[in-house]
Amino acid sequence: MTNDQLYSEQLVLARRGKGIYRLRVEQVESQCRLTEVSNNEYLIVSHIKPWRNCSNEEKLDGNNGLLMCPHMGYLFNKGLISFADNGEVKISKYLAPEILGAWNLCKRNVGVFNPEQIKYLSYHRKSVFRE
Repeated sequence: MTNDQLYSEQLVLARRGKGIYRLRVEQVESQCRLTEVSNNEYLIVSHIKPWRNCSNEEKLDGNNGLLMCPHMGYLFNKGLISFADNGEVKISKYLAPEILGAWNLCKRNVGVFNPEQIKYLSYHRKSVFRE
């Protein structure tokens, strides 16, 4: 197998949230920041800067991902929640109010992000988050 074929295979696995990309995200993140669930069996990996807008390098960058419970990952991917650089949860005005209570979602601080994550979060807030 050539290096190009290996790289292509890693991109496919990354798109599915597996392989080297997931391992790289797990080196940066240890749990869902919103629920504090840390059992990887119950967590998905969400790209901060969406896959379709990433360079090949960004697609495999562990700083461009968050471990999340599936329901929180869904909200994040749809732009209904995001995070400020300082870790404050941002909630879209388009998120149905009953979801806030049902999923125990509120504005709070989920901890600091590293400088590389902040770069991707800035993109998420500008291009994905529905303010």
